Amino acid sequence: MIDFLRGNVVHLESEYIVLDVRDTGYRVFTPNPYAFAKKEEPVTVYIHHNVREDAVLLFGFETREEQSLFRKLLEVSGIGPRVALGILSGGRPDAVIAAIQQENLAFLTKLPGIGKKTAQRMILDLKDKLIGAGLDGGLLTAAGVALDLTSSRHSGQGAGTAWQEAREGLAALGYTAVELDKAWNGLQHSVTAEESVDSLMKRALQQLFKG
Repeated sequence: MIDFLRGNVVHLESEYIVLDVRDTGYRVFTPNPYAFAKKEEPVTVYIHHNVREDAVLLFGFETREEQSLFRKLLEVSGIGPRVALGILSGGRPDAVIAAIQQENLAFLTKLPGIGKKTAQRMILDLKDKLIGAGLDGGLLTAAGVALDLTSSRHSGQGAGTAWQEAREGLAALGYTAVELDKAWNGLQHSVTAEESVDSLMKRALQQLFKG
């Protein structure tokens, strides 16, 4: 079983990256491939190695927490690797964990591929397991503040406010003000008031990666 891979990201698409590890290219499906767009140094990608009758697939994550949560999500009936990946693309791990612990159905049902019944199963199956696995939501338990912030990423909050949050996140990845202004110029005419921060970040990263 592969636990992690370390190498250079040589290609990325909307759903996966290609990681060059000693001249072998591994296709790794990840929640946000564009998070790796700016990384020129070798990166460590934590892997879930999924073996099926018809395919061998690699799912990769930036942190151990993401990897652990992904594996816990797979224990829930009705959640396969693709749905679990969609959950992590729709919300930060700590926010998803807090939503499960706080039985926040409104948050969980906004995640990609999650309906009310699946959200209820997530709470029933995982609420008590996450703490034992070291996935306790960290600072999120304090009045749900961080959860509220992440929830705003999935609700209509105005294009300007959403872009400011997205811009801060992109700046943390190392993009300059000039690069971010250029990305915004290419996006602003197609942005709606309902667009989430995650969506804006992904679209901006696509623009930045294209140059």
